[in-house]
Amino acid sequence: MIPPPPAPTRPTNRLAREKSPYLLQHQHNPVDWHPWGEEAFAKARAENKPVFLSIGYSTCHWCHVMERESFEDAHLADYLNQHFISIKVDREERPDVDKIYMTFVQATTGQGGWPLNCFLTPDRHPFFGGTYFPPIARQGRSSFLDVLRHLAELWGARPEDLRHNAGQLRDQLAALTTQEPARDELPDPAGLARAARSFMAAYDPAHGGFGGAPKFPQPSQPAFLLRHAARTGDATALRMVVHTADEMAAGGIHDQLGGGFARYSVDARWLVPHFEKMLYDNAQLAGLYLDLHAATGEARHAEVARDILRYVQRDMTHPGGGFYSAEDADSEGKEGKFYCWTRKEVAKLLSEAEFRVAARHWGLTEAGNFVDHSDPDPLPHQNVLHIADPALTEAERPLLASARARLFAARAHRVRPHLDDKILASWNGLMLGAFARAYALLGEESYREVAERNLAFLQAHLWDAVTRTLHHRWRDGERDQVQLLDAYAFLLAGVIDLYEATLAPRHLAFATDLADAVLARFYDGVAGGFWQSADAPDLILRIKEDHDGAEPSGNSVATLALSRLGAITERADYRQAAERTLQLFGTRLRQSPQAVPYLLLAADFAATTPRRVVLAGAPDHPEFRRLLRAVHGVYQPGKVVLGTTGPVEPFARTLPVPATPLVYLCTGTACQPPTRDPAQIQAWLR
Repeated sequence: MIPPPPAPTRPTNRLAREKSPYLLQHQHNPVDWHPWGEEAFAKARAENKPVFLSIGYSTCHWCHVMERESFEDAHLADYLNQHFISIKVDREERPDVDKIYMTFVQATTGQGGWPLNCFLTPDRHPFFGGTYFPPIARQGRSSFLDVLRHLAELWGARPEDLRHNAGQLRDQLAALTTQEPARDELPDPAGLARAARSFMAAYDPAHGGFGGAPKFPQPSQPAFLLRHAARTGDATALRMVVHTADEMAAGGIHDQLGGGFARYSVDARWLVPHFEKMLYDNAQLAGLYLDLHAATGEARHAEVARDILRYVQRDMTHPGGGFYSAEDADSEGKEGKFYCWTRKEVAKLLSEAEFRVAARHWGLTEAGNFVDHSDPDPLPHQNVLHIADPALTEAERPLLASARARLFAARAHRVRPHLDDKILASWNGLMLGAFARAYALLGEESYREVAERNLAFLQAHLWDAVTRTLHHRWRDGERDQVQLLDAYAFLLAGVIDLYEATLAPRHLAFATDLADAVLARFYDGVAGGFWQSADAPDLILRIKEDHDGAEPSGNSVATLALSRLGAITERADYRQAAERTLQLFGTRLRQSPQAVPYLLLAADFAATTPRRVVLAGAPDHPEFRRLLRAVHGVYQPGKVVLGTTGPVEPFARTLPVPATPLVYLCTGTACQPPTRDPAQIQAWLR
């Protein structure tokens, strides 16, 4: 038998040499792409051409759409190659690059998003930008080719005018992103209450959440309201958070079969998501549901957290212990195809009794509830599973469980969405913290094991102990050379969570190494606050990120983490850096609290003297774990937990190791008599 001829080799561009899954998606485009770097800008200067900068990420639906429509079009690519130097950037690998040009586009157009497309002078200064450009003009949007032609003509006719204007825009951008030196007082309880009221005013009483469609979880918003409720006894705020969490868990944004949450819903009901799943969303949501379980005692919140963590363990974990970044919305070129069902498909897979329960519970209809309007040939009759009718009899529960198992098994044979398998120190820090907190609260040993393996992976592949350097991305045996605040701050927060969950001194020692590196590399000792990136010659600006969106900012996470670590170690430099950062952003906290909900968590922690729980005793003693579990069983975000060894505060180091572990409960310089009574510990914490 004659073997078939080999498939023709598709030509590649420079991106074939990169590690980013997003850049590799574009390696076969006819566009002559460059990665971000001096080579591209040197070529632009030598050839006197403007730069076309396109930023996105590998699981971005509209990035895929624009690639199909424009970047794979040979005629359009030829025009780009003739008149521009084209650069592709993965915004998840280089959030510092993305932040600069996203700020420019938002300031000049009033909106932002991905794909982010920006036109620069050869010295990196932006002069025009936007997001998605269609292949043909429609709905008031110029076609992408029309935009290219217009800008190429302008550059050919008046290049010096464009350079001059771009320089002025760069100066305006610098002014827009510069904060004044710290003068503000730290937020007080009255200011925190005002911020809480501003969140509550945006609450959606019908479907939960804060604001309208499209609706993002933004877990730090309900997390702040939960802290406010605990501190003030505001039952209305607590009810809003519980309702929001319940509605999200019941919605199509929550994968009812496989666990985990999609990035956002296109509607206000949490029903139809953009189906991509991001590690950072799921890490923060796991933390929110764990907090709710601790605050309310309701088992359903713990089960949602377990559901997220099962998904991450099963589908998002590298064999060595690192966590992958994201899963795509699309499979086989269709958004949601992996996740959606027709009513007929489900009926064929289930018994008649199972189908009756499943169809009612998950709201299956003949027409379906999802149409991909970005697709010229959308799949018909697609149902996003959601809990339309939660009521189940005892006889129906096993039928639904069986139906779920059958559908999950059938779904496993479908073509999975693309997996972005790069491992980012920043997002791994968030998920490390979620697993550590789950172990602390729920006591399941497997969660501690996952957290410990993850930290060992990050220390082996992304941390240089000699230089105290944390690299941001690892993939396929290679790490990058980028130094980002998010990587250090997010991992610092996760390691503090793991220390408090285990009281292992080695974790606290590593946390202080990370904190010292944060201060040395990113802290502005003159004005306060933290730079987003180390001193990088490839950037036109250094920025202090001050916005908590779907991801919290590095400034916010660093501030809370350093406040906590300062209370554990009594290091004044940690506490002072956190306080000065809160002061620097004090006006932002007062005037735009919705923009900085995670920073409000840090302000809430700093508003009162933290309660210190010191556990003295041998960690391998059975009583040690029982007492530690009691400590973590109470929702008290204003506490820190520490042992008596390692770089802990001086009082803790003076305590003897008793034969049977003891707990010391302290505030400021005053401590309660030591106790072994879990009920007494929890009553004091409440």
